[in-house]
Amino acid sequence: MKTVRVVAAVIIHENKVFATQRGYGAFKDGWEFPGGKIEPGESPREALIREIREELDTDIEPLGLLDTVEYDYPDFHLSMDCFLCKVKSGNLVLKEHEAARWLDRTILDSVEWLPADRGLLSKISQNFPS
Repeated sequence: MKTVRVVAAVIIHENKVFATQRGYGAFKDGWEFPGGKIEPGESPREALIREIREELDTDIEPLGLLDTVEYDYPDFHLSMDCFLCKVKSGNLVLKEHEAARWLDRTILDSVEWLPADRGLLSKISQNFPS
């Protein structure tokens, strides 16, 4: 099975996490943490910074690796490095996504997460201040 290596930004601001709804492809309308594929020669951090700049017109600062999610979709294996991040500059402009929401810890499961992203919710909850 083909492995696809991607990165995802878990952007936290004022005790809320940023979620985006896919606007295209096989997983259209599913909710995810924004990010994308790692290009040849890029580190995961470099890929994440580039992807968020391209998709959301925003500069982020990856604060640390939250988790690496390994998930088998029907047609490929996903290996997703997920980083806790903060916004350095920009306004999170949606260029490729249908919608976005800021979710607090009590409503993290209120959207239809894509299966690989859903696996992160408990780890994210643990990283919110009480």
